[in-house]
Amino acid sequence: MRPAGHTHGMLGRCPRAARTALLLLVLAGLAACATGGRLQTAGRTEVLGMTVETSLDWARYASPRQEAWTIDGTALNQLRLITGTRPGEHVFHLGRERRNIPQGAWYHPGLRPDELHELLLAALREQGWAEVESSNLRPARFGTVEGLRFEFTMASQRGLRYAGTAALFERDGRLTTIYWQAPVEHYHARDAAAVAALIDSIRPL
Repeated sequence: MRPAGHTHGMLGRCPRAARTALLLLVLAGLAACATGGRLQTAGRTEVLGMTVETSLDWARYASPRQEAWTIDGTALNQLRLITGTRPGEHVFHLGRERRNIPQGAWYHPGLRPDELHELLLAALREQGWAEVESSNLRPARFGTVEGLRFEFTMASQRGLRYAGTAALFERDGRLTTIYWQAPVEHYHARDAAAVAALIDSIRPL
């Protein structure tokens, strides 16, 4: 984990409301770091049927078919890797589509790139994020697998602005979703280039 002591000067340059919200996130992030997690040092590794190259050190939190990676705590930066999403399953693995719940971020094979992109945005909105917007939707290639990339912005329930980047691709009738989010103040600018390179490095095994 990177030390959080350098945040004091950055916080001092924020408006009071943003400074208060960001301070709360810093404290939450430190608490999250304190809970531990498997350390992933910089370099090449295998995760969920993919190879990944990272120039950063992370803490990895694993659950079936997905992982959350963070540097300073999940409230301050979070990389989500979600694999093996089945037809009719929620993009975040929060259940399966049912007749009495027709609306939701349910995955179906063969969706167009713009529909896959909207699937992730819808899932973020379902989680309580506001003002979710995207930009620069584009095709991407992960080894021999075709997919898509885009950037996005959103606001937390406290009004703090976040920005991030995402990638999605289908393989063997299943969906893989990778996305990263961090507060616009300081954390996004600090790691955006390194995370973009990490996502570009992904190769399905």
